[in-house]
Amino acid sequence: MATATPPLILVTGATGKVGRTFIDRLLADPAFTRWQVRALCHRRALPARPRLESQFGAIQERGDVLRALEGVTHVLHLATSKETPDDVMDVAVKGLFWLLEGCRASPTFRQFILIGGDAAVGHFHYPHPAPVTETQAYSPYPGCYALSKVLEETMLQQYYLQYDLNGCCLRAPWIMEKDDLRHHLSFAADVFGAPRWCELVGAEAAAEHERRGAVPVLLDAQGNGLLRNFVHVDDLVGAIVAAIDEPRARQQLMNVCMDEPVDYVRLGDHLARTRGCPLVPIRAHYHSTWLDNAKARFLLGWRPKYDPERLADSAWDYQRAADDPRRVWYPG
Repeated sequence: MATATPPLILVTGATGKVGRTFIDRLLADPAFTRWQVRALCHRRALPARPRLESQFGAIQERGDVLRALEGVTHVLHLATSKETPDDVMDVAVKGLFWLLEGCRASPTFRQFILIGGDAAVGHFHYPHPAPVTETQAYSPYPGCYALSKVLEETMLQQYYLQYDLNGCCLRAPWIMEKDDLRHHLSFAADVFGAPRWCELVGAEAAAEHERRGAVPVLLDAQGNGLLRNFVHVDDLVGAIVAAIDEPRARQQLMNVCMDEPVDYVRLGDHLARTRGCPLVPIRAHYHSTWLDNAKARFLLGWRPKYDPERLADSAWDYQRAADDPRRVWYPG
């Protein structure tokens, strides 16, 4: 009796934090011992290992994408482009189009998983008087990255309608790993992401705050602690794994985030109490948001393991090894 061909998942953006963590998880999981992984790489490569194949190409090139899709049963689309107008449409529109076109025509294809972003609904740039669910209208903030997230989700939804494609979108907020949060809450010039606290307080004050190990406490326009959504990379990868071949995930959009957003005041109090960090309140024009993850919890049986305190503790406790230098491939 012939043995069924092992599943083969194509991972785009495989060298990023989510791609690397997902591949490690899948290859170590006893439930996926027969699975093969193909990583579509562009400028960076992954170390060679069993059941992992790296293929180089550009996602905006149809030939490269079709070669990468040969024999593929599943696609995890992670490749993205930040505020880079020269590249963003090639990746978000052209690249996704070639992937979806290849999948719908493929005799081996089974499922497409897109990782979206809460930039599609404005992140913390607009006021949301209620928790943000998957029915929230698109409201991208200014810039090409947020626009690209809307275009990606919209294109995938059209392939559901036009071709009954089996896919799902996991919409994630800011993804944290290792000591990312600690470098976000830094007054140094190499601060991770936004806001750039050093620019908000001035160079002299920033240098003094950095020397003291102080952390910023972001307040909204009314002076309340700002609520902002995060997800740890391990929790996001857990949701991806839960979505693979899950019938209830078919053609669904799901928010994947912590159960509660980070409250910068509560986070600051925790760091002051447990780490002795001085606190520097900073009022800004941003708005609190609460991304609702109930749908992912209900459909996938998934539960995030990180809350704001664990997220902070893991970042402050993380010790980088000599062979694990901090590299920021994009600012946020």
